[in-house]
Amino acid sequence: MKLLLVTLYFPPAGGGGVQRPLKFASHLPALGIETHVLAPDDPKWMNEDLDLPLPTQAWIHRARYIGPRARRLADEFHGRSGFDLALLQASTIGRRLLVPDENVTWNATAIPKAISIVRSEGIDVVLTTSPPGSVHLIGSAVKKATGAKWVADLRDSIVLHPHRSNEGAAAFVKEKSRAGIARLVARQADAIVTAADAIAEETKALNPRGRVVTITNGCDFDDFAGIEYRRADRFRLTHAGSFFGKRDPKPFLRALAESGLEDVTVRFLGDFRPADREFMESLGLADRVELIDYVPRRESLRLQRDSDVLLLLIPEAGGRGRGVLSGKVFEYLAAERPVLAIVPEDGAAAQLIRDTDAGIVAGPEDVPAIRDALVALHAQWRDGRLDGTPLSPEWRDKLSRAARVEELAELLESLA
Repeated sequence: MKLLLVTLYFPPAGGGGVQRPLKFASHLPALGIETHVLAPDDPKWMNEDLDLPLPTQAWIHRARYIGPRARRLADEFHGRSGFDLALLQASTIGRRLLVPDENVTWNATAIPKAISIVRSEGIDVVLTTSPPGSVHLIGSAVKKATGAKWVADLRDSIVLHPHRSNEGAAAFVKEKSRAGIARLVARQADAIVTAADAIAEETKALNPRGRVVTITNGCDFDDFAGIEYRRADRFRLTHAGSFFGKRDPKPFLRALAESGLEDVTVRFLGDFRPADREFMESLGLADRVELIDYVPRRESLRLQRDSDVLLLLIPEAGGRGRGVLSGKVFEYLAAERPVLAIVPEDGAAAQLIRDTDAGIVAGPEDVPAIRDALVALHAQWRDGRLDGTPLSPEWRDKLSRAARVEELAELLESLA
């Protein structure tokens, strides 16, 4: 069978959102599925990773990207006031009015390109993977024009998102528009794949016409091959990933300040908001916190493996954070270093960390519990008792990315 995978996140773009579609495209051809990928020629993302290898057995197609360049508007607005703030807000009003998201303009070139590929290559199934939610409009259009089967892959909830702010009129309009996308997917997609059970349950509530299947992200153990851990003279914690929306490092920073630990270095890889930086400095932690700008994935993996503890932060977000099982969780497990999981204690991430015995769980707002966990991990490290967290062969098989892609291949074959 032949598949067209449509994604906005694909090399040379960098960042965590690239990995799921990239790994799909890398593994599916070995399972007998001829795989074509449609991605932007220049996605204008903030981060670029020229070291990420493209799949060698998949056909890569590009459609011109005509949307706005990615920006962190909250960071740009921070510290501005008066006329300066008003001028900046006025300059960004166009992108904020785009619905359901600012990337929807890519559809103008991506839809005709996708239809052309389906017809010329004899594609059986089109898979669109979000975010952004607007990519599913491409799947709907292609299905209508060609009759190809359509699978919608939801890496995040289309309607509800644990990190998203719901304030303001523009946010309200976008939220309503995303709800419309969710209904479209439910009505038209031949199957829906979700990255977590919580997203699947939300989707099933829309009475979808097709099957809803949870296919979680997986561990890419081979990506850590040749990368070693070496003990240093300071206790090193690493958080990989950007801060946005409701994701908040402040409770951890308070716990670090209260711990009294001095021989500690906490590395934050990626974007760190100006307000969070100011808060960190106000606590007198500048000598214990290292802010590292975006690095290519290979360097991120090296820093994760060469850490004493990996820091995982998932917000409560009114209960929505409980269902989050992001790709970062699996990447940390593959790194096989102890995890300090500051996540909803009754959520999916906490359960997985406990089941695999990969670390310690503390609630996102529970500063005393975070402090105690940090002190306990430091004591184990000081005494030479903080070992790695290798998974059992059974867990490695269960959580491997290859196993997840096999599940996807079975679904695609059933449709074709």
